[in-house]
Amino acid sequence: MDALYIILTSSLFAIACGLLGCFLVLRKMAMVGDAISHAVLPGIVIAFLFTGTRDSFEMIIGAGLLGIFSTFLIEFFHKRAKLQTDASIGVTFTSLFALGVILISVFAGQVDLDQECVLYGEIAYVPIDLWITDSGTNLGPRALYISSITLILIILFIRIGFKQLYITTFDPAFAATTGVSVALWNYLLMGSVSMTTVAAFDSVGAILVVALMVAPPATAYLLTDNFKKMLLITSIIAIVISILGYYLAVMLDGSIAGAVVTVAGIIFGIVYLFSPSNGILFKRMAQKREAKNLAQKTA
Repeated sequence: MDALYIILTSSLFAIACGLLGCFLVLRKMAMVGDAISHAVLPGIVIAFLFTGTRDSFEMIIGAGLLGIFSTFLIEFFHKRAKLQTDASIGVTFTSLFALGVILISVFAGQVDLDQECVLYGEIAYVPIDLWITDSGTNLGPRALYISSITLILIILFIRIGFKQLYITTFDPAFAATTGVSVALWNYLLMGSVSMTTVAAFDSVGAILVVALMVAPPATAYLLTDNFKKMLLITSIIAIVISILGYYLAVMLDGSIAGAVVTVAGIIFGIVYLFSPSNGILFKRMAQKREAKNLAQKTA
């Protein structure tokens, strides 16, 4: 049963991260997810200082606000200070992340938070972190409820705003001419990324959230040119890497979260080589066939 709880929690978080990651990858903003996942740290610490607990709703609100603020800073530095996008991202997330680390170091004695918890997480603790009511009823792992609610909210967000997200992703100029606010939907997307990052902190940690937001969508991107199929394939890959990653960790007696991302990287490498449409080997074989056919025609 413990294995089921861990795999299910990992799958739910991986799907939620992957669905948002599809938009980030297609917008060429994958590193913005990295920036946000680190930049929200000061918001989390500040929320902890006010509430004294890691289970507070204020924690998610604080992280969401910092995520949107970091997005604003990136856009500000890029458009007003004329910095390149990668430079804007680097300046923003390193500065805010460093501020968060300082706050943890200064106030670590007042809150139940440390760098290892925030950066790495530990999904193996899912079965023992139980939700027990005041009457003593055991409702099961707390992370399972958090991951389920997170995924439901992400699916609702994408379902309700799919048209706007789709058009602002593929043709922001046309979206602006039709009255769709590109900036608004950009901030809403980044806010969702922030919320998901915070929700997944205890289970997989900020660093691994970034991998889950990039690896499954990037793999799906190599397998299809249809966006809806990309979302579906991403979800399937998320489940597969969660299952294989868990059993790899058991076999090696290592980190479950690390094994999940390792499997994701291996699958991406395989698809990168052997994808029927975008795989390197298949492209080379197609080029050789075309060259051979051309030679035969000219002979």
